[in-house]
Amino acid sequence: MLTRPSLGFGLGLRVDHYEAILADRPPVDWFEALTENYLVPGGKPLHNLMRVREHYPLVMHGVSMSIGSTAPLDRDYLAQVKALAARVEPEWISDHLCWTGIAGKNMHDLLPLPYTEEALANVVERIRTVQDILGRRILMENVSSYVTFRDSQLTEWEFLREVAERADCLILLDVNNIYVSAVNHEFAALDYLNAIPAERVQQIHLAGHESHGDYLIDTHDHPVPDPVWELYAAAVRRFGTVSTMIERDANIPPLEELCEELAAARAVAERTLARAA
Repeated sequence: MLTRPSLGFGLGLRVDHYEAILADRPPVDWFEALTENYLVPGGKPLHNLMRVREHYPLVMHGVSMSIGSTAPLDRDYLAQVKALAARVEPEWISDHLCWTGIAGKNMHDLLPLPYTEEALANVVERIRTVQDILGRRILMENVSSYVTFRDSQLTEWEFLREVAERADCLILLDVNNIYVSAVNHEFAALDYLNAIPAERVQQIHLAGHESHGDYLIDTHDHPVPDPVWELYAAAVRRFGTVSTMIERDANIPPLEELCEELAAARAVAERTLARAA
């Protein structure tokens, strides 16, 4: 089996919630830590992370690997990630199937790739190198997008599938991102789900977005909306029990509110699996 057993239902670890997590031990199965927030050795962020680690499983989620770039891999960054992983002992490490900058400048955005054989070969080679350096399989996450490339030869889901299989990596499937891109580019979200190899999906993200009428922006600052819940139910039918978490990056509500939303995710999964049985 390629993937690890499900961790259950988790949340993104946010500074706003450190105190409540450590004091109240909320009913959260695991937390996802943003890798870049903890790369500096020592200091309060890492201290708090290790305190949370005493009570909950953790996974590491990065935003700066720039796996789709043609620039050389940042080996200093990868060495820092490896050192942090040695200390935290995360269940797994993930990043995004995108590029994030050029000429050594991080644009702090998740920029889409052309879905070509040339880009595919480049990404596969880079993921294999990263996995060799880190000594483990990594998870690649699909990003939301707002433009497409005329030169693309594959659909996004074909590209993601080929990356996972050729690089022998795993997938972090962001259901909200699928929905956002499906609306923006007018494709069927279920076609995307049905093309993804179930044996490589190790984690699922759920989040909200912002509607601008005929297009959506992936903002992660709203509760999970009904269409994303519906697509999540379809994902559960397709992939079964997969570690699932709620992402909230702005307009962060009290921890209790996010725990209620997480309970809703658990209920959707349990109801869907019961119906399937």
